[in-house]
Amino acid sequence: MKPTGFVIGVDFGTDSVRSILVNTASGEEKATSVFYYPRWKEGRYCNAAAHQFRQHPQDYLDGLTFTIRECVLQAGPDIARQIKGIGVDTTGSTPVAVDKTGTPLSLLPELAENPNAMFVLWKDHTAAKEAAAINEHAGRFTPNYLQFVGGIYSSEWFWAKLLHILKEDAAIRDKIYTWVEHCDWIPFVLTGGNKASAIKRSVCAAGHKGLWAAAFGGFPPNDFFASLDPLLDGFTDRIQGDILAADQPAGTISKAWAAQLGLPEDVTVAVGAFDAHMGAVGGQVEPYYLSKVMGTSTCDILVAPREDMQQKLVGGICGQVEGSVIPDMIGLEAGQSAFGDAYAWLKQVLDWPLQFMEDPIERERISEKIIPELSKAAALIPPDKNMELAIDWLNGRRTPDADPYLKGALTGLNLATDAPRIFRAIAEATCFGAKAIVERFIQEGVPVKGVIGLGGVAKKSAFIMQMMADVLGMPIRIHKSEQTCALGAAMFAATAAAIFPKVEDAMQTMGSGFEKEYLPDKEKQSIYAKRYETYMTMGSFIADHTLRE
Repeated sequence: MKPTGFVIGVDFGTDSVRSILVNTASGEEKATSVFYYPRWKEGRYCNAAAHQFRQHPQDYLDGLTFTIRECVLQAGPDIARQIKGIGVDTTGSTPVAVDKTGTPLSLLPELAENPNAMFVLWKDHTAAKEAAAINEHAGRFTPNYLQFVGGIYSSEWFWAKLLHILKEDAAIRDKIYTWVEHCDWIPFVLTGGNKASAIKRSVCAAGHKGLWAAAFGGFPPNDFFASLDPLLDGFTDRIQGDILAADQPAGTISKAWAAQLGLPEDVTVAVGAFDAHMGAVGGQVEPYYLSKVMGTSTCDILVAPREDMQQKLVGGICGQVEGSVIPDMIGLEAGQSAFGDAYAWLKQVLDWPLQFMEDPIERERISEKIIPELSKAAALIPPDKNMELAIDWLNGRRTPDADPYLKGALTGLNLATDAPRIFRAIAEATCFGAKAIVERFIQEGVPVKGVIGLGGVAKKSAFIMQMMADVLGMPIRIHKSEQTCALGAAMFAATAAAIFPKVEDAMQTMGSGFEKEYLPDKEKQSIYAKRYETYMTMGSFIADHTLRE
């Protein structure tokens, strides 16, 4: 008999949080709810020109409460009584400064409007100089503390962001106790945590973004950070403690949160993890298949048996960490800093005249048609070696070889260039960025057998998925689930609650399989191969002539 019960998966994305209530015996979604962050939607605390993107914890708390309560209400009291676990994933690295009670400093009245007291979103690149300093500093140490994160530390990550905030803001320096990832803070909150030193931290976040490694015996020593900048002195002592995989319980829901959410008081809360890592599990990841979670950015996840990765270090990626995806396997992460964001940027440019329309309903109706109509028109344009070409680094480059200073580009324009051709060039560039990641894995001795497409773009855009299959020259399977990240979180909740002995069993029982497969067109593949060479040449030129000041 299949294990029975119900669990909740909570997926904190860039724009919204989504919760799903799932039957563990079948993977069937019994309820779902979405909450869009109101402060984020208004653009508060952000400055795109300065690469500053911050989110207020109250948006997270309000969304957590709204979505779970709505799921419970939809499911009804009979199902609510059978809920056994909650799993949580978030974007990352998205850390925040907290005091000794574990309270984010922006929840204190005196810092409620201070962006530096808020969560520093994954796409925030304000710490570019600090990341460069870490990279230079690490070269003076043995062992090489960057060896398990691809050899390059990123401005998107934990320590660079902490140092930037400390250097920039005396008010934060005065009140901070420690620095906590979003995916670690939510389980802490749900379990009634009130002592920051007791926060359970995920091996996913610690290993991929925080320089934690079993080979080092944990995080790099205090001397590494204190000699980088005295402002970091003592912080390693404040993040030591339990480093756990997401199949482990963080604790039991507190009575207060159980009452607030309408849940039983014995619900197990699983250790958190990043969205793409749980999304790969929700999308039924297999060894050596690249799971691409395609949203505003991409996070590309690959798992490999531990024994295959001995003495193998992949350069220029976002880390390789045992247990960050599936326990007892090595999880490897790569990704693109802008994917859906690249299309959204073009839409925003084309949207500009619409602001002068008086009818807001008509304005919204036209705006929502822009990307679908561009896709239809772009799909009719056959690839040609001499057509417009773009570089997809609109928010810097994540992998291969992180570089937040790099910029996007568009070349080959002429008087026949129109909006569909520009859209096509940008879409093609995002596919070329995906190919660069696949090639890096292969060059480093890690085979890629195929691609699993997950997320909004994978489900909605046949045009982009077919182009990507043609560019990569390999098949792409699209998972059935609309919510693979939340489903993965639910699978981990079911495992932490002991409904399943291991997450692979939850994945097998609760997974919904695949709905479609895109196969490469050999004729187009040869054209894209030549254009990819030009893309790489132009990218090298841009990288060589980029100012990094």
